[in-house]
Amino acid sequence: MLDHIGLTVHDYERSKAFYLAALAPLGYELAMEMADWAGFGWGGKPQLLIKGGSSTVPAVTIAFSAEDRETVQAFYQAALKAGGTDSASEEGGAPSLRPEYHADYFGAYVRDPDGHRVEVVCHIPADAF
Repeated sequence: MLDHIGLTVHDYERSKAFYLAALAPLGYELAMEMADWAGFGWGGKPQLLIKGGSSTVPAVTIAFSAEDRETVQAFYQAALKAGGTDSASEEGGAPSLRPEYHADYFGAYVRDPDGHRVEVVCHIPADAF
């Protein structure tokens, strides 16, 4: 349904490094860059765009799909290592089942350097692996 999402970030280089590292487990890469814009995606098609700026209010939530639960865990570790913070105060950030959404909803949440909430979720049942 969506073609792409765009975010304004305070520190362009810091956020670019964060998203390069955090989205690598999902197969995303830097698909385009011009001036203070960076686009992350695959196959040369950016799906997440960041732009340097001064205001990041209100913060946004972005959710990416993962093919398996190991990828959710890899994202979470990579995002924390790249400067993200656990968003445990809101819904529990560490990778786990979220049965309040549905029985097989396995997700992880972090805040990026500007406070945007980034989630990765796998909807596939554990017994399907």
